[in-house]
Amino acid sequence: MNRSPYVLHEEDLPWTEQSHGLSYGLRRKQLGAAAGNRKLGCSLYEVFPGCKSFPYHYHCANEEAIYVLEGSGTLRIGGKEVTISKGDYIALPSTQEGAHQVINTSDRPLRYLCFSTMIEPDVIVYPDSGKVGILAGSAPGGPKEQRTLHMFLRTDARMDYWDGEA
Repeated sequence: MNRSPYVLHEEDLPWTEQSHGLSYGLRRKQLGAAAGNRKLGCSLYEVFPGCKSFPYHYHCANEEAIYVLEGSGTLRIGGKEVTISKGDYIALPSTQEGAHQVINTSDRPLRYLCFSTMIEPDVIVYPDSGKVGILAGSAPGGPKEQRTLHMFLRTDARMDYWDGEA
């Protein structure tokens, strides 16, 4: 039987790894994009033992959700820390209260599915580091080559609307 181009098995995709220093480390498979989704993102993540997934952040346009498949860890969400483990479903609203970060506090990989709406433009706020990310042309997790705007700025970098205008 022939398979549909909209059906794939996780083993059909290679892992891409991402790390920064000793604190951040994960691998990812972008399932949604590979299967043809454009408005719904879905990625399979494995966060390495003792590592964080991404900096603490929230999106202004995109909602996310996590479903834990294997392992355990800590979720920072809305200024609190909660334990997460296999079978947990986590809703991440596009508000300050939805600010989040997954931390693998165990000695085994933490494996989860992360779903997200694929709305662009999006502004991503990073409360710990005082920066914002601005993306247009392609949603976070979308094709980077389609981005028309992709920048990170300090939240205190303010100017007047008319600054630089004649």
